[in-house]
Amino acid sequence: MTVADARLTPSPHPPSQGTLYGVGLGPGAPDLMTLRAARLIEGAAVVAYPTLAGGASFARAIAADLIARDAQEIVMDVPMSVERAPAQAAYDQGAAAIAAALDAGKDVVCLCEGDPFFYGSFMYLFARLSARYRIEVVPGVTSVTACAARAGMPLAARNEQLTVLPGPLPEDALRARIDGAESVVIMKVGRHLTKIRGVIDALGLTDRAVYVERATLPEEVVLPLVDAPETAPYFSMILLTKGADPWL
Repeated sequence: MTVADARLTPSPHPPSQGTLYGVGLGPGAPDLMTLRAARLIEGAAVVAYPTLAGGASFARAIAADLIARDAQEIVMDVPMSVERAPAQAAYDQGAAAIAAALDAGKDVVCLCEGDPFFYGSFMYLFARLSARYRIEVVPGVTSVTACAARAGMPLAARNEQLTVLPGPLPEDALRARIDGAESVVIMKVGRHLTKIRGVIDALGLTDRAVYVERATLPEEVVLPLVDAPETAPYFSMILLTKGADPWL
């Protein structure tokens, strides 16, 4: 099928259905949202977003000044649990509520911190709804690029490889992957900081690592890893580069 043929192919979705927009909000500072994201949020009659264990929604807080007062809000309360079933049930319920709005002909703007498809919760809704509804994903500034910018730390140049690791990985897996990498980003540090710091120190790389928490927000912290606090929030990250500065 050619591009021209694809444009002429009828949409498989009824025209009466609304469209779901997965909108990346960036790392936290409202002025790091894209113009497209802001435009969609301002015009949204229905806004969906996750909360964590009954707390306030960070995603909603980023976009709060753009949400219309009369907008319908679909709140997905995601439990904090190592078990997957409770969170899956929350996304099932959220997807059902979003589907009802779409079937009623309403567009839905779903808010997602960072980028929807980079460790973003929106991907779970996408998996549940993409076969039945029109979905448009609006990319956002990722926490990785935000932390690198705030730390003044280029991550990769020329042919260097960048490795992104989740902090909850077992200690042995972290050690092996960091040891075999050139530049490393470790996300979801939180309660795993002590373990991660120990691995990096054992590899002799502490002086090459930077700790960042709550990047772009007023309470942002950027420190050499050796000076990092003993405990870290969920929104924290470690950046590590091994070689000489390749951008010079």
